[in-house]
Order: sequence, then structure tokens, then C-alpha cells
Amino acid sequence: MLALVIGALLVICITHWVYNWRNPRCNGKLPPGSMGFPLLGETLQFFGPSTTSDIHPFVKERMKRHGPIFKTSLVGRSVIVSADPDLNHFVFLQEGQLFQSWYPDTFTEIFGRQNVGSLHGFMYKYLKNLVLNLFGPESLKKMLPEVERTACRRLQRWSSQETVELKEATASMIFDLTAKKLISYDQDNSSENLRENFVAFIQGLISFPLDIPGTAYHKCLQGRRNGMKMLKNLLNERRAMPGKNRSDFFDYVLEELQKEGTILSEAIALDLMFVLLFASFETTSLALTLAVKFLSDDPSVLKKLTEEHETILRNREDPDSGLTWKEYKSMTYTFQFINETVRLANIVPGIFRKALREIQFKGYTIPAGWAVMVCPPAVHLNPAKYQDPQAFNPSRWEGVEMNGASKNFMAFGGGMRFCVGTDFTKVQMAVFLHCLVTKYRWQPVKGGNILRTPGLQFPDGFHIQLMEKTRLMSSHVSLHG
Repeated sequence: MLALVIGALLVICITHWVYNWRNPRCNGKLPPGSMGFPLLGETLQFFGPSTTSDIHPFVKERMKRHGPIFKTSLVGRSVIVSADPDLNHFVFLQEGQLFQSWYPDTFTEIFGRQNVGSLHGFMYKYLKNLVLNLFGPESLKKMLPEVERTACRRLQRWSSQETVELKEATASMIFDLTAKKLISYDQDNSSENLRENFVAFIQGLISFPLDIPGTAYHKCLQGRRNGMKMLKNLLNERRAMPGKNRSDFFDYVLEELQKEGTILSEAIALDLMFVLLFASFETTSLALTLAVKFLSDDPSVLKKLTEEHETILRNREDPDSGLTWKEYKSMTYTFQFINETVRLANIVPGIFRKALREIQFKGYTIPAGWAVMVCPPAVHLNPAKYQDPQAFNPSRWEGVEMNGASKNFMAFGGGMRFCVGTDFTKVQMAVFLHCLVTKYRWQPVKGGNILRTPGLQFPDGFHIQLMEKTRLMSSHVSLHG
């Protein structure tokens, strides 16, 4: 009898718990949607792979069912997903007032508790200014010749190989350049391979958060531990040997750490280095790989892009001189091409914020403490804003001034957290494309298919054969590939 009573009570408790999970308390009207299974929520569906470059099925199906604002639960957290441009804009506008930057615990485990995305207010602004010291326009002007030399050297090397896997090759190129600027790291003269840790790290970054040996997430955390250990050792080496003038970002950070009354701690400095190394090469290499794939698929876009860059060469007094900042700023079509590439790339599947207090919006209530996931792909592929949104058409950006984010374009984030590395990314992409289309032609060999889980991946890579163009020395007439 007692067993029956205990059993009945258990069933009632579990039923009550499940009911409360599926029907969260709210003072007003929650957006429609499902909270999925207790604890697990709809996490498995969110991480389900998709081979389309359209909006991820997880979001697309729920938008059809519930509209552009819906509720769900991911990795144990209650989340409002927003594919609504007005709500997205409101969330970014109210950063620090009604919302603050927030990422799931799994992200903070990976990026570090003191990472720049988890910091707020004065501390965040302070770090942003630190980074702008390295990636701001004045620094980029000085960096331009080095970016060009790096791109030209790598392309030359790749053209002597039978085939090159573009995602891996561009990631290596960008990582080496960024690591040199940040920490004077030189892969050829180092006993340890720093980038290997980031490769392990990336594979588990957007994966199911199961920390047991063999899982992508476990490898990811191992990659972080190893990468952080190398950065910590480097910091100790610098402290032990002061006065060596390297003038890299690490030296600048060390100076800040040694200032009296500094608000910068060693943990924050190391997390910042880690995030900068990761963010700079992974996202840009994905965008560049996709850019070359788009050029391979569309000869008319390739022709137009090549013409712009060959005009730059023709207008030079000295044909052998390097790119100038003025030439870089004149690449009108190239910037349209980059905008269109990142619009369709949708490398960032979601941008997270947390509601600091209860918020009313369009008849719905967002409870305090709930997360809001702004969904850039749903904005970038909205047919009401972009005609034939799946089509690659750089000319749609003609006459559109894009210096920041807008309600309908958030490839580099939005609001006060607009990505500080945006200009650096554009410089690297534009310079690489300049060197590529003026000196080389190529043909795809294999791969190039896309997988979203929900982040962008090239599961089979994108292999191309790169060939130097035959150039008529008297003029800049080239064979287009």
C-alpha cells in the first residue's frame, strides 16, 4: 500500500514538474512555442545538421508555425528566439539598459568566464578600446602592406601544389598573420603548434555540450586548456625578459597590466587573447572560402570583380608598387561583394542577450532572466527585405552605405557590441581577393558542400587547383578563371 502511495506521489510530482516546464510562469503572455523535454528542451533539434544554406530548419519550421518571435528551451535555458527585425533592433538598442550580453554556460566554459562577450559596462568599453588600438583604421593602414605580402606569398605557394583545400589554407594564413600581430608567434620557429588547439576547439564549439572523452565538446575544452596554457607560458616568458621591443599586442597588454590601479587582470587579458585568435581566423576563413565558391559558380560576378582590381593596377604609376589605402577604399564593387558573401554565409547562427527585467514587446512578455536569441540568418534571408534572398547578387548593395549594422543586416553583430574586428576582416578579404583575381585563375576539384549544425561548416572542405595567369607584359590583359 505504501509503495502505491509513494508511486502515485512520484507520478504526480513528475507530472507537475513536466507541466510547469512546458508552461513557464509569466505575468503576461509568453510568445508561442514549445519548451520541449524537461532539461533537454529542444537542444537536439537546434543542433540537428542541415545541408541547405537557407534558414536552419529549427528556426524556419517554428517561424512557420508560430511567427517570427517564439519561445523554446536550449541547453537548459528558457529562450525567446527572434527573427523579427524590430525586436532585434530593440534588443541591440537597449544593451546595458534592458538587456545584457549573455551566452549559454557551455560558451563561457569554452571562451572563459572573463571573456569579452561576458563582460559589461565600463570593463567591456575598456577592452573594446584596447582591441581598437590593434584593429582600428590607423593600425590597419600600417598593416596593409603586410596583409598583401602574406596573401601573395601564400597564393604563390598554393599555385605550386597540385590542389589546395581552401578553408584550411586560408585559416592557416589568417591565423599566422593574426598570431604574429597579437603575440609575435611564428609557426616555423615555434616548438608548439598553437593553431592545432584552435582546430580542436572549433570542432566542438557549436556542438552538444557533453563533456565526456570522445565527444566534440570534450575535445573543444581540451583545445582551450592547451591553448590557454601556451598563452600563459608566453606571458610568463615576456615578464621574465622585459625590454625586448616586439611592439605587438601582447606587449601593449603587459604594459596595461603593470600600470598602477589597472582594471585589467591576467585572466581577462589571457581570455581576450584567446578570443581574438579564435575569432579572427575562423570566421574570416569561412567567409573567404565561401567567397571563392561564389566566384567559381558565377563567371559574371568574377568578371566584374576582376575588372575592378585590374583597373586599380592599370591606374598605377608604378605597376610594381603595393596596394595603397586609397586604392583599398576605392574598391566599391568588392565591398558589395563582401557584404553579399557575409549576408549569405550567416556564419553566426545566433546572437544572445539576457533580459534584465520583464519586458513587453508587440503584445508579448519577455520575463526577467530569460535569454533572447537574435537570429541573423532569418533577417538576411527574409524575402520581404531581400528580393530572391537565396540568390548571390552583390549588385543589390549598390548605393547602400554600410558602415555598421542595420535592422536588416547584422553579419557583424549590432548595437554597442558591433564587432571590433569588422574592418580587419574586410581588409583581409579585399586584399586576398585583389591578389587572387589579378594574378591567378582556379578550378574547383572537389568538396564545397555546406553543412550547418547550426554553424557553417565545409564537411569535405573546398579543394581547388590554383594556376598563375599568363600575363601579357605590355598590358594587364588576363585570362579569367
